[in-house]
Amino acid sequence: MPQIKVGKQPVTQITVIEAEPGKLAEALSIMTERAQFMARQPGCISISLHRSLDGRRIVNYVQWDSADLLRAAHQSPEFRKAWNQFEKMTGEIDPHLYEVAEIFSGKQ
Repeated sequence: MPQIKVGKQPVTQITVIEAEPGKLAEALSIMTERAQFMARQPGCISISLHRSLDGRRIVNYVQWDSADLLRAAHQSPEFRKAWNQFEKMTGEIDPHLYEVAEIFSGKQ
């Protein structure tokens, strides 16, 4: 379950992936397989995959105990094995690390 809080917080990586036209389902399938692998790696807290309603983008929201553990998971051969196939279905892949700056709750 994602942990969103200000202060001591996990490392958050948000990646926006632009899928090639008609390739969103296939790209999401590969992302799902990779997420299942990553969820078993040391330091993983949560992985959330989002698909845009326009059918063009996937947003991958990942939380990890540390940037070093996240980097190690990304560099594993198992994670990298489908990379070439995945790149054929996508355009821009834009990953960045973030920290929570502010939190606001809506009225429940």
